[in-house]
Amino acid sequence: MTTFHELHHGEHPLILPNAWDFTSGALLVEAGFPAIATTSLGVAAAAGLPDGRARSAAETFALAARLTRLPVPVSVDVEAGFADDPAAVADYVARLADLGVAGINIEDGRGDTALAAPERHAELLHTITARVPHLFVNARIDTHWFGIEEASTLTRVRQYAAAGADGIFVPGVTDPDTITTLVGATTLPLNILYTPAGPTVDAAAGLGVRRVSTGSALYRTALGAAIGLARTVRGDRGEHTAVPGYREIQSLLEPPATPHRPR
Repeated sequence: MTTFHELHHGEHPLILPNAWDFTSGALLVEAGFPAIATTSLGVAAAAGLPDGRARSAAETFALAARLTRLPVPVSVDVEAGFADDPAAVADYVARLADLGVAGINIEDGRGDTALAAPERHAELLHTITARVPHLFVNARIDTHWFGIEEASTLTRVRQYAAAGADGIFVPGVTDPDTITTLVGATTLPLNILYTPAGPTVDAAAGLGVRRVSTGSALYRTALGAAIGLARTVRGDRGEHTAVPGYREIQSLLEPPATPHRPR
């Protein structure tokens, strides 16, 4: 079987679809995708938990155990590692590797608005890669996703590569010139997030991109189709094909603020 590392160096970019449960993963394998990943939003939301809050470690691990039954490499989105202590994160990742997981995706975003200091995140990556050197560690950089500290992106690319990362993921990047700059900044394979506003896969390949992920798009599209059908069955008029946005789903999962009650 072709290894997960090798899939990043083929003739064409690796199209990596993101599953949210066993059946979605199995159907993607049946459709011919040579590897699959998980979507942290889909995994967390299916359990009624918000994404990016380090609350879905158990659900992520349980899904990984199921997906590794499939005959393709599996990469697992571990958000920011589900813990503050690098050793604890490395322990968790090592347990995933023991299941047979081929790779992880780990982000430097913290919540929805903050970024880890690049030095601290590089330390985390180094701890993980030293503990599980055979695992493909995809270092996600959230500068463009959050729209903050974008000037630090290249610094983060270089520091994460030096820390032992196997790939660099910069979601939110759609500009061809920026993508070209990122590709030229490292010898590691660059991963981008598919979006209709971005380059086609062929165009991305021409820019040097080696991996294209779907993120939460498949999960959100499935939700939109399900709600649309339910509304059609109910007799609602018109088209019902709207795909819920990431923040729309997150808003359903965040606990409501506790109202102030006068004493």
